[in-house]
Amino acid sequence: MNLIRVFTIANNGFQEVIRDRILYFIGFFSLLLILAQRIIPEIAAGTHEKILLDFGIGAIAILSVIVAIFVGTALINKEIEKRTLLMLIPKPISRAELILGKHLGLTAVLGVTIAIMMTIYLVTLSLSEISYPTGALITAGVYLLIELALIVAVAILFGVFTSSILATLLSFGVYLMGHFSEDLVELGKLSENASIESLTTSLYLVLPNLSRLDLKNEAVYGLLPTSSELISHALYGVLYTALLLIISMMIFAQKEF
Repeated sequence: MNLIRVFTIANNGFQEVIRDRILYFIGFFSLLLILAQRIIPEIAAGTHEKILLDFGIGAIAILSVIVAIFVGTALINKEIEKRTLLMLIPKPISRAELILGKHLGLTAVLGVTIAIMMTIYLVTLSLSEISYPTGALITAGVYLLIELALIVAVAILFGVFTSSILATLLSFGVYLMGHFSEDLVELGKLSENASIESLTTSLYLVLPNLSRLDLKNEAVYGLLPTSSELISHALYGVLYTALLLIISMMIFAQKEF
């Protein structure tokens, strides 16, 4: 694998996603934040500071996930539909390099998007004279990016062997179930049914445990896991992402065009 080619593909992918007006999401986020700043104090006097803290970090996460899934599932499918993949394959670019380059390009876009939205969010809180745990919120933003990199890998995996619509639905399903995988195990135990318990345990083992990378709720209170737990969660996200990308490369290598 040639890293120069990988980074060239990543750079081209980064510019392509930016050209697709993805940064309009940032403008939409800013508008949401302005409206929330005006409306929430009117309807939740006394608790509006906590609500604004939750709303801002939650909006960053939701908008970023939408970008990760909708763009991620189309990264490879769009190349196939536009027939540009047929021009790339004969060149000295392996399919693994294409997968990795596309993933890095979209992850870079998400990193820039999160950084800009987080800056707008913190500036808005400062202007509203709302105190906030800066370090904890920035840490939550970093782990959000790790989570999104994993979600992009999920979207690419589904995108290499299904249609964009089905890949999008499956990716959203994995995202939702990944945040409730621990609850699925408890639900299986409560059912007192061996088959259901086995099914929920299997889902827990297969699906990514995204709750390990979701630090939003703790961050707004300035509470974070210990350093060892943070390192463990980060490694979990990176290794799971790498595994999904390897599977995507193996499937994509078998496809015929």
